Amino acid sequence: MALLHKSFILVLLISLSWNAWAKVELTMGESVEVYLGDLAQIPCQYNFSDANKPSFVIIQWFVRAVGNSTRMRIFYGDDSQQMVDDNTDYSGRIKVTSDQQGTLLTIQDVRLSDEREFFCQVNGLAAGNAEGKTHLRVFAPPEAPVIEGVLTGISVTNEVPSKVASCEARNGFPKPNITWYRNSMPLMSAQGHVNVLTLVTRESNGFYSVQSKLEYKVVKEDKDARFSCEVSFSVPGAIRTAESKGINITIYYPTTMVELWKESPQGLVKEGDTVELRCQGDGNPPPPFIFNREQEPDVDLDSSGDVLILSGVSRKDSGVYQCHPLDTEPHTDVTGDMQLTVHYLDPAVVVPKDSEVMFKGESLTATCNALSSLKTSTVWYKNGKQVGKGNTLLLQDATYQTTGEYVCEVTVPSLPGLRTSGSVHIIVQGAPQLNDEDREVELEEAAGRLVNLSCEAHGHPLPSISWNIVGSQSWHEVVSKANEHTAHSVVSVKVTSDISALCNASNDMGTEIKAFSIKAIPMVTSTAPFSPAEGSGVIIVVIILCILLLAILGSVLYFLHKKGKIPCGRSGKQEITKEKTTKDDIVVEMKSNTKTEEAVLLKGVNGDKKGPNDQ
Repeated sequence: MALLHKSFILVLLISLSWNAWAKVELTMGESVEVYLGDLAQIPCQYNFSDANKPSFVIIQWFVRAVGNSTRMRIFYGDDSQQMVDDNTDYSGRIKVTSDQQGTLLTIQDVRLSDEREFFCQVNGLAAGNAEGKTHLRVFAPPEAPVIEGVLTGISVTNEVPSKVASCEARNGFPKPNITWYRNSMPLMSAQGHVNVLTLVTRESNGFYSVQSKLEYKVVKEDKDARFSCEVSFSVPGAIRTAESKGINITIYYPTTMVELWKESPQGLVKEGDTVELRCQGDGNPPPPFIFNREQEPDVDLDSSGDVLILSGVSRKDSGVYQCHPLDTEPHTDVTGDMQLTVHYLDPAVVVPKDSEVMFKGESLTATCNALSSLKTSTVWYKNGKQVGKGNTLLLQDATYQTTGEYVCEVTVPSLPGLRTSGSVHIIVQGAPQLNDEDREVELEEAAGRLVNLSCEAHGHPLPSISWNIVGSQSWHEVVSKANEHTAHSVVSVKVTSDISALCNASNDMGTEIKAFSIKAIPMVTSTAPFSPAEGSGVIIVVIILCILLLAILGSVLYFLHKKGKIPCGRSGKQEITKEKTTKDDIVVEMKSNTKTEEAVLLKGVNGDKKGPNDQ
């Protein structure tokens, strides 16, 4: 190290001896601004004016605290070595890079203590030397400002400004500033009206904390004012601000006006509600109040402070209510009033009442009415589905489907909480009515199979169902159920031959029958396949052959008749006689084999024997 210092002194003496003939230009910025903890870079540009550029250049960096004359080297470098000085605040935190036109000092993890002047010294020996400096400025934004208002109320009768709030901005660098605002307008110090007291503290870690106290002479209009504070602080290349939340302060002033309103429920009031009336004046603190009805001004109602609660109101509680503050001066009439209207909806009245019996085909008009203080809406429902609208319901041409309970629901559209309902039960009386439109059902089923026959009937009184089955000895009822107006029966029948089945549904009003005809199809077994087309062809051939045989037989008979071989009488009938006859003899005539007919008894005349041509 001693040898290094001696060589440096020797180089410095040589450079001074040549300084008169050489010159170097060095350029550095006035300041470099950087956030706390960031990376700072301080450039140093130099240029030798001599045509002969130096072959050996020494670069050194120094640092000096602001306001201090003592400098400290932190770096040394030349063509042969680069060295960061030990035992300084910058050992291990700086890095220097150089080229033929300049050098760059890089400082890592910038601290508040780095707010200093940094010197760059360039020595080109005979080529000359120069020195420049840059002020490194470090910035740390403060924490968000915190405002606190006074907890007690401030009276407008105070003659001097009173403390309103305090504001604090902590841990900023450099020192931040605080400005007060009322409704977003800045407050400037004014004698007897606004006083601002500021306290600046330098913390042990180097940060600044600023506390400010606002004293202000309040007036009644300040009851709704918003007070806030704003901290302004410097950052690299700019000035920024941060505003605190706004606060209200409590102002005390006398009552000059009173207002009475309905706190709850929201909207219209209906019978049964609990009503809360609240009275409030413009004075502060709020005075106690008394309540009464305009119709009974001398009767004080039970209340609690500024609230009157009316539980389970009815229509008789409607009227004008008033409240009076107790802190007003004598002979002053400060009163708040309001109109309370309690709406109502009486129970629904349905005509006809409870239940009504109708005959099939009849018509009926049902009505539903409910007295209300507001306009109502009526809807009719059956089994949860809407069937009508309005206070009347017309039921025309009644069927069994008309049977059921009809519910009318009355509501108040402007006050959903008001609703009532009523109902009427309609019973349609009549003879049984089968569910199926087809009263005769024809079926075909293979012999030996089971068939289910179903029969359902509606009616009032409830029909009874019976079965009459012909053609099967094996059947039984598998389903038998009924409700108020409907009976349902299912029988299971074994097909052994053609079957006729009758379902009889009957009640006191009449009887209804449903017929089933089941044709039994014999079970055919064949080893050869059979098709309907082939069967039809065989039948046609048989018919044709029969016709041809009959034609041939007719021709033969006609031929024999012409030859006289076959004696024939009237109507083509054959005569059978004896050789001798009397008048009492009987002649029997027979039809041919093609047709059968009764025998006819013929009596002879005069006992004469007749030839074939006479008969």
